[in-house]
Amino acid sequence: MNPTELRTGLSLAATYALRMLGLFLILPVFTLYAPSLAGGDDLSLVGLALGIYGLTQGILQIPFGIASDRYGRKPVIALGLILFAAGSFLAAAASTIAMMIAGRALQGAGAISSAVTALAADLTREEHRTKVMAMIGASIGLMFALSLIIAPGLYAIIGMPGLFVMTGVLALANIALIRWGVPAPPAVPATGTEPVAQPVPFRSVLMNRELARLNLGIFSLHLVLMALFVVVPGILRDTGNIPPPEHWKIYLPVLIVSFAFMVPAIVAAERRGAMKAVFLSAIALLAVTEIGLMVASAHIVAVVALLAVFFVAFNVLEATLPSLISRVAPASAKGAAMGIYNTTQSLGLALGGWLGGLFAHHGGVDGVFAFGVVVCLLWLWVAWSMTVPTVLATRELPIPSGVIDLDGLRAQLLEIPGVREAVVLPDRRIACLKLQLGRCDERRLHETLQGGR
Repeated sequence: MNPTELRTGLSLAATYALRMLGLFLILPVFTLYAPSLAGGDDLSLVGLALGIYGLTQGILQIPFGIASDRYGRKPVIALGLILFAAGSFLAAAASTIAMMIAGRALQGAGAISSAVTALAADLTREEHRTKVMAMIGASIGLMFALSLIIAPGLYAIIGMPGLFVMTGVLALANIALIRWGVPAPPAVPATGTEPVAQPVPFRSVLMNRELARLNLGIFSLHLVLMALFVVVPGILRDTGNIPPPEHWKIYLPVLIVSFAFMVPAIVAAERRGAMKAVFLSAIALLAVTEIGLMVASAHIVAVVALLAVFFVAFNVLEATLPSLISRVAPASAKGAAMGIYNTTQSLGLALGGWLGGLFAHHGGVDGVFAFGVVVCLLWLWVAWSMTVPTVLATRELPIPSGVIDLDGLRAQLLEIPGVREAVVLPDRRIACLKLQLGRCDERRLHETLQGGR
């Protein structure tokens, strides 16, 4: 990645991470605090306070995405962070469970996920986009693990109001990070040769078959994830004799191992033009993992190993899905496409917990894992015929001084398999190329630039 892409990835990953930290920090301790609120002894209202964040976020992802297409990514992200901060401060001041629910709903109203991922797509080249999405996805997993570790200690020191104030302040600080840490998206295409993007009706984005496949994918991925975690904590506690406060000692190494294996898979997919093969393999691996958990749920070592495998596949898919969405979506409707994508993701999170509990009630842990197998196999069947957009890599290569016929050189370059576009700049003696990753004859390209065929 070039410095702009690296800066973009780090800044947007930090924005996503700090915002998700505001969500995850309260999960391990909120039920301990809720009884101190008026009405907080009603567990249905406590559950509503936890879940309404995802509900308002899911509802507003599409409007925020469309707004980012029309008014710009950064202003919409800033507005979302302000809403999130306002909700955090309201929750910090809450004395009743109803006021807490209102604060959590306002937090979720800052639905910036679609705008953030659309901005990431705007500022990265296709061949590096999945890496940036992987950085964002990895930041979410790390924040989840970090929250499990630090939340009890912070809660003991500053209390629940202090946690909400802290996340509100971090959200406001994020506005500065977006303003000065992230480059502005280009107003026109970098080469100036592409046609100006025309507005696309929302209906055509919603009904696009390839986008629908990917939206089904993120729905299925988070459906399976939430269903899995309905039963995994109980397995760690009952089968592994690991008390809940110690579960982070399992989750943290599992996530670290999964990230270590995820990176080579993504790099291979990009460099070799094998995105579809890696994508389908990851879905199949999810299904195999669910089958393994169904068979070996009584053996804690096997469960931990299978969790690591599950998260390898999960993180690969979590990184590649938004990258594929950004490639398939029309240029003028990336925000809308990301909004639909994040809405289906939120629906998967919501339904996964409910269906996981339903299957656990009627079929036990094996019922949950069997449900996961069915979902993964159906997803694999739908994804099998997907069309993955060609990944074009940009290259600027020097032309040796001995090459005189530059017009002829351009024609020779265009004859090379995998070279989609070639522009020769005589004054700079540079060939600007767009190459099809995994299909370009690199040896012939080198020989042609040196003056040979």
